[in-house]
Amino acid sequence: MTTDHQDTDTTILDTDVLVVGAGPAGLMLATELRLGGAEVVVVDQRPGPTTESRASTLHARTMEILDSRGLLDELGTPPCEPRGHFGGVPLDLTLPSPHPGQWKVAQTRTEELLQRRAAVLGADLRRRHQLLSLTAEDGVEAEAIGPYGPVRIRARYLVGCDGEDSTVRRLVRAPFPGRDAARELLRADVSGVEVADRRFQRLEHGLAIAATREGVTRVMVHEFGRPAAERGCAEPDFAEVTDVWKRVTGEDISQGTPLWVNAFGDANRQLAHYRHGRVLFAGDAAHRQMPSGGQALNLGVQDAFNLGWKLAAVVRGSAGEDLLDTYHSERHTVGRQVLANIRAQVELMLGGPEVEPARALLTELVALDGVRQHLAGMISGLGIRYDVEGPEIHSGAHPLLGRRLPDAWLESAERGARRRTTELLRTGRGLLLSLDGDGAPALRATAAPWSDRVAFVADRPAAGGPLPTGQALLVRPDGYVAWAGSGPAGLARALTRWFGTLAADD
Repeated sequence: MTTDHQDTDTTILDTDVLVVGAGPAGLMLATELRLGGAEVVVVDQRPGPTTESRASTLHARTMEILDSRGLLDELGTPPCEPRGHFGGVPLDLTLPSPHPGQWKVAQTRTEELLQRRAAVLGADLRRRHQLLSLTAEDGVEAEAIGPYGPVRIRARYLVGCDGEDSTVRRLVRAPFPGRDAARELLRADVSGVEVADRRFQRLEHGLAIAATREGVTRVMVHEFGRPAAERGCAEPDFAEVTDVWKRVTGEDISQGTPLWVNAFGDANRQLAHYRHGRVLFAGDAAHRQMPSGGQALNLGVQDAFNLGWKLAAVVRGSAGEDLLDTYHSERHTVGRQVLANIRAQVELMLGGPEVEPARALLTELVALDGVRQHLAGMISGLGIRYDVEGPEIHSGAHPLLGRRLPDAWLESAERGARRRTTELLRTGRGLLLSLDGDGAPALRATAAPWSDRVAFVADRPAAGGPLPTGQALLVRPDGYVAWAGSGPAGLARALTRWFGTLAADD
């Protein structure tokens, strides 16, 4: 339990997990930790959710994640665009999912949504708190300065979700290999201007993008051959944006009113290790990339969704620390793949005339559905497949093994009703889904020792859906299939690997 008391002039907090950073990744992690039964304190320097535009896209997998936790009703129905891009080449993102395409949700709204859910679940969020130091040996002890003075936080684990300029990463001295920015896009949200919408328009002197929504025009521009500026923490002046925009497009937007101005470069870095003992990293603190195709925020939220249930299980004592190593192996691999596709996109977008042959070839290739599906799966997160078997578990090459559980309808003769698989994930527990009534007793008996953390459901899949009849699926709390079979063989090993051997603490 989180405790809060005074020691002279210092506030002392005791908790299971300290999360540094209350952006989308940190807030998603806090909700998952609380859902899994861990006490959590979140500290952030900002007074509240971001008020800047920043990320504005939720991809299909992230929407499925929010759906699996019952958050979509509160989000409503934001605008959806079925088309995205790969390096500025138009790409249809439609894939089998209840939420295909790009959903246009401002980062402010995403943070507000996750902050409310974290608060409802009992997370302790401390705003205007700046991390100063930390030590991590048998546990973690961190020092911060808050609005009312010094704060000492003692935790079993700490997770750095504090962005691309992570203080946690600096304090831990975590190796962060990669490359610095060589090129950049200037970006501004401007009111009071009228320019035509542009979707990755390549002109003689550069790349121009413009879109107007609700009276605000977002412009982005890159001048071919212009290197990234050494900005430190400073943002560009609006005059710099207008000058570059005029040189590239010939248009004058200087009469507009800037609401937000920033620049983002093509730096590409990834932590060598996402786990450093009792300190872990998620989101932009773990990887730095140009936010091409709206992948950055989604990558961070999915990091947190993978880590939250695992760290909660370790804190509760129902799983060993080796479960945390699967966080690094799974998400570092995904992050490496995303950073690689972003590097390719940067070359296609910001390269000069020399990249035109490659762009022409890609335009032809995306007309082939296999190529389109592969790229769409990569960008949307729907193509992720984890290596869940490990060295001891050999369940065969079932097509769903390591992939997300499809959203599908289930039918129950006993209940006389239908329900979606997504609804079964709302509690944040594991799921053993028997799709064959004849095999259910043996499966239930095998899974009985894990009944405190794995729900058992015996329903039949609706006809014509994506789920196989006569099968059983063990699904992790993050929705990925960890075991599949027609009988209990191998099930106990999979349950032990992912859900431990000890009873969870009440």
